[in-house]
Amino acid sequence: MTGRIAARFQALKKEGRPGLVTFVTAGDPDIETSLHIIRKLPAAGADIIEVGMPFSDPMADGPAIQASSQRALASGMTLEATLGLVQNFRVRDNETPVVLMGYYNPIYSFGVEKFLRETKKAGVDGIIIVDLPPEEDGELCIPARKSGLDWIRLATPTTDDERLPAVLTNASGFIYYVAIMGITGTKSANQKEVRAGVNRLRTQTDLPISVGFGIKNPESARAIGDAADAVVVGSAIVDIISANLSIKGKPTPKLVEYVLEFVENLSNGIRQK
Repeated sequence: MTGRIAARFQALKKEGRPGLVTFVTAGDPDIETSLHIIRKLPAAGADIIEVGMPFSDPMADGPAIQASSQRALASGMTLEATLGLVQNFRVRDNETPVVLMGYYNPIYSFGVEKFLRETKKAGVDGIIIVDLPPEEDGELCIPARKSGLDWIRLATPTTDDERLPAVLTNASGFIYYVAIMGITGTKSANQKEVRAGVNRLRTQTDLPISVGFGIKNPESARAIGDAADAVVVGSAIVDIISANLSIKGKPTPKLVEYVLEFVENLSNGIRQK
């Protein structure tokens, strides 16, 4: 049986266009608003939804996503509540792939077996854990693959030919190519460099390649989409959430509308020939 992620990339290939992967942090700025956004993302044009698992020390993320994690934790978000969010999303949508992204510490505390069991039950399709290298595959990657979850690996411009085989081993779903070095949301991606990086990856794997980090508008999404199977946009969406909070940190009336409008513009951008 083909999983949701593979099925979505097959559909995108038939359509002849790159996909749009949108990232939001679970519970940002609060659980109710977060669920409302996630439920409406597919209709706005998101092909795959990445849901960030809030963590107190998200070291690979820039200020925007770090702040979103803090807001989510302050709103009472937990790993259990994150899984509940996905489960609520699945009540209305059984087709859109959902990927959890985050760090190993909360999962370790939660318990690996329990996490995998509850993750599958919630309707999650894949996971990205940014701080578990291939040498630690026995911790979570291999058990996750055995449970039927895709294990999405990160590759970067500095992942050389000697390191790449280890990165690709046990990977499934898609490869997340980090277009720029550094933390999220701080620089813009260069189309020429991205194309070279993606082409190098294609010589080593048949998995779809999604490109993220530094994509901030429809123009950059379209440019990167010309080289990739999907584009990932996170910090730019989180910035809109941050910009539409009251002084007390509460969502303003137009917050959800502005987020969805931005996602729709991104989607229209990557659909243009």
